[in-house]
Amino acid sequence: MSAVDTSKNLTPSQAARLRRTAWYQQPRFSRLWAMVALGVLLALVTGEQGNTRDIFFSIESTFTGGGLWVCLALTVGVWALREFAGDALKGVATKAKPGVAGPLGSVRGRIQADQRLRWGLMLLALVLALVVPSLLQRYWQTVLVDQIAIFVLLAIGLNVVIGWAGLLDLGFFAFFAVGAYSTAYWTGRLPVEPPVVLNSFWVIPIAVATCLLTGLLLGAPTLRLRGDYLAIVTLGFHEIIYLVAKNADGITGGPQGARMIPDFSIDFAGISYKWSIDPLPYWYLLVFFIVVVIILFSRLEHSRVGRAWTAIREDEIAAAANGVDTVRFKLMAFAIGASTSGVAGVVFTTKYGYINPEVFPLLQSILVLAYVIFGGMGSIPGVLLGAAALVWLPEVLKDYVDPSDRYMYLGALLVIMMIYRPQGIWPSRRRQRELKLAAEGIGDADAMSEPAGGKF
Repeated sequence: MSAVDTSKNLTPSQAARLRRTAWYQQPRFSRLWAMVALGVLLALVTGEQGNTRDIFFSIESTFTGGGLWVCLALTVGVWALREFAGDALKGVATKAKPGVAGPLGSVRGRIQADQRLRWGLMLLALVLALVVPSLLQRYWQTVLVDQIAIFVLLAIGLNVVIGWAGLLDLGFFAFFAVGAYSTAYWTGRLPVEPPVVLNSFWVIPIAVATCLLTGLLLGAPTLRLRGDYLAIVTLGFHEIIYLVAKNADGITGGPQGARMIPDFSIDFAGISYKWSIDPLPYWYLLVFFIVVVIILFSRLEHSRVGRAWTAIREDEIAAAANGVDTVRFKLMAFAIGASTSGVAGVVFTTKYGYINPEVFPLLQSILVLAYVIFGGMGSIPGVLLGAAALVWLPEVLKDYVDPSDRYMYLGALLVIMMIYRPQGIWPSRRRQRELKLAAEGIGDADAMSEPAGGKF
């Protein structure tokens, strides 16, 4: 008997039972299972370290000790607070919103209306970014330069690709490697001699152009791909760059990499200065580049190119049907997004004076993607905040947590964030609207892929 004939013999009550969702499949309990799994994972990574004599020692000590119950109490407590007290807290927030939203709304409206006030606040933020680092310890100054500022530049570039154009890129850190090896080549520190040896400072525009060209080379064969398929291709691109850098001994120096890369120096129009090991001058230089990139990309976001990227991200087929040249604009997204990696690669390589292939692992590409999603895709302030927060957190934990476990806490934070605030810390208005429509069943939550089960 066919399935159609069988369905005709069902009573209304039987048909209703077939359509009914089991209690354990409801969203509330799906989130509970996720938080329980997160609690078990936290217990495992914070428990006793394993040893070679007993491979199950760590697991046994975790499940027989009290740490497991502490972690489960923490994660299930977060779930219970969100599920059962969320409405009450939301009601309190709704009642308090008129009293708070009024003054905040007036302040926000005044800032948006008064251009001088808006520029004044931006100038204040810039002054704080220049003054506050000089008051910090040398260690935190180094963290600002080597990690936060570098990753902020990378996250701004990836935001163009994934946040504005909706192209999932898992190999973005490869462009950083291209910028770094461009510096080593043009300063004469690779086995292949350049046509002319340049100062590291003048390599910046060449590295940016090289990353632009590399972005075009990556974008060209991926124009017909989207979603998971595009992610796999970009993943392969990162591995190609990594393996070429590792195995091409006669070109890249192989595992030994490049050494003795000269510092930045300027001797032009009567201005002479040389960067040393002090991190503050590098910080000021990176802040300058970050400000320039933010200004240029902000103008680009609201231009015809930015609107074309938005159309492609929301519905590529509809954008092409309305006359958007999707091929050209997708290539532009890959190229323009990769440009910031050139600047970051040059500054990083020059400050350290040494690079090798192990500096560019795949994990870094995943981390940059996490920074963008955590901060808020499509939002420049969110990307800045997300990159700064997630780079700062492992450094704070280093005195309290085993170095091998630090990123586990970072992963736990990302899991909680994606469950309860998938739009990020500071999302763009468009992204907030998309997720709200998706929750109402009107649109997709993410234009990069279809919802589970395909489009309805």
